[in-house]
Amino acid sequence: MKAVVISSFGGPEVLQLGDVPEPTVGPRDVLINVAAAGVNRADVSQREGNYPAPKGAPEWPGLEVSGTVAALGHEVSEFAVGDEVCALLSGGGYAERVSVPVEQVLPIPSTVSLVDAAGLVEVAATVWSNVFLLADLRAGETLLVHGGSSGIGTMAIQLARARGARVAVTAGSDTKLDACRELGAEILINYKTQDFVERLKAEGPGAQVILDSVGGSYLERNVRALALDGHLLNIGNLGGTPGLLNFGPLMMKRGTIHATSLRARSAAAKGAIVSSLRENVWPLIENREVKPVIFARIPLAEAAEAHRLLESSTHIGKVVLTT
Repeated sequence: MKAVVISSFGGPEVLQLGDVPEPTVGPRDVLINVAAAGVNRADVSQREGNYPAPKGAPEWPGLEVSGTVAALGHEVSEFAVGDEVCALLSGGGYAERVSVPVEQVLPIPSTVSLVDAAGLVEVAATVWSNVFLLADLRAGETLLVHGGSSGIGTMAIQLARARGARVAVTAGSDTKLDACRELGAEILINYKTQDFVERLKAEGPGAQVILDSVGGSYLERNVRALALDGHLLNIGNLGGTPGLLNFGPLMMKRGTIHATSLRARSAAAKGAIVSSLRENVWPLIENREVKPVIFARIPLAEAAEAHRLLESSTHIGKVVLTT
């Protein structure tokens, strides 16, 4: 079958359409004919040689797909051939077909198209597992999202608002901040011209939860922006620099720092998150309170262009590859 392979580590040009082995289907696996695959920052890191696939996962990128069920392992009864589904993967989504444990597969909500569902699972799982399952964001509390116009940011805004929280975001342009406002963000901070710590101080006691993909360069300021008993969730290091931390302010705030990733978790751990998504998030999507924000749909053979777009940071929401 055809898949987008990494010919060598480097820039977007190393992504090439090639032939790879057909996936095998285990007893508890679902074989999916891929309609579309979500493009994520983790894919860029893998292409650059900084984020290898977990043991046993395909070597080509892609952490989420949507499509139709082509075959089922003999122990699978939860789905039928022909069902439209989306799935969370450990890798291999940039391909015509993918095999995935049934625990990581979800039905596509009736309010979302088959293609757009490819941009749903990874961001929903990341936000839900971190902001709600780990940090326990509650109604009336404040969530600060760095990169509010990203795929994760647009999902975080919507989920937090749907559950009664107040949302602050940082972004680098008025256009991006306007998009965040339309999704429900209330405190809009242009990080190029404003200090997010000072803005949060002006708005209240700080953020009970901060969702950060920038990393070390924001560490000290994130701690200053936390409310008492707050949670700082680090899910990336886009800033690329280490951070120094004086533990005194963190201790005075009784703050907690979590560093998390999703890809390398076990199938059982991912399955638990997916099950919680189906119970708590899927109804919000069915009710149109939450939706995937899709910026571009690009053919699979043009994956290099999709990566260039993602790295340009000019997009709002998700980029997906279509087969």
